[in-house]
Amino acid sequence: MKKLNKEDIPQEVFDLYDYYAHNKLDRRTFVEKLSTYAVGGITLASLMSTMMPDYITTATIQPDDERLQSSDYVLYNSPKGGGEIRGLLSKPASKGKSPGIVVVHENRGLNPYIEDVGRRCAAAGFISLAPDALWPLGGYPGTDDEGRDMQRNRSRDEMLEDFIAAFEYLKTHPDCDGNVGVVGFCFGGWIANMMAVRLPDLKGAVPFYGGQPSAEEAAKIKAPLMIQYASLDERVNAGWPEYEAALKANQVNYVMHMYPGVNHGFHNNTTPRYDEEAANLAWNRTIEFFNENLK
Repeated sequence: MKKLNKEDIPQEVFDLYDYYAHNKLDRRTFVEKLSTYAVGGITLASLMSTMMPDYITTATIQPDDERLQSSDYVLYNSPKGGGEIRGLLSKPASKGKSPGIVVVHENRGLNPYIEDVGRRCAAAGFISLAPDALWPLGGYPGTDDEGRDMQRNRSRDEMLEDFIAAFEYLKTHPDCDGNVGVVGFCFGGWIANMMAVRLPDLKGAVPFYGGQPSAEEAAKIKAPLMIQYASLDERVNAGWPEYEAALKANQVNYVMHMYPGVNHGFHNNTTPRYDEEAANLAWNRTIEFFNENLK
């Protein structure tokens, strides 16, 4: 099925997909509403094909990339969360100890996009751990639709414990120098914010379009933050003014970047929400931030 050009997709379709991807529409309702935009030369099948993620052609760093020493699955223990958790541990090719980055997935488990982000971190000189919060339920099932359904069966607070345990695992790993930050996307953005709340020794957090902690929680943040938002993401952005006020009131070291004209999920290069210019700028800023705060 030939995919549509991004420019041919109405903004309302992106908004529909956002609701669907965040469990505010079931698949049947999503398809019904999507069908109203199948007009002219645009078919429902082409719309569906375009909006669903493409994991076949979008990987940017292969596991055998020369900038990586290795990229393999490991198991670690999350005693306050889901117990045994699997994650992708990617190591840079450089010798000696490296700072670490926990990479937190969206609301659908450790899919190929997030694995690729973990390898991007390693290619930039960091040891990274990308956990799969679906592991207690069998792990990422191979499709995002099934992954979203599975993740709804876990408490987000319990999953937060899994990523906090990942931080502790990475911090004490023999190839890590003990300086660890976190980057997360969507659900993972909320996790990144909350890890900053919970972990006074976190060295830096980069939440991409993530839900915000309460003002009381924000007062506990010690780590520097780089907060990334999409200007068209009204749902998430609505919580920013209160969050910013709390960060200012508590003199938290933060910077916020708002990327104009892009949608929630703009960093994810597997869907048409991806915006190459904004994604590259945001990622370059992310690596610069970690270079400044973790090394």
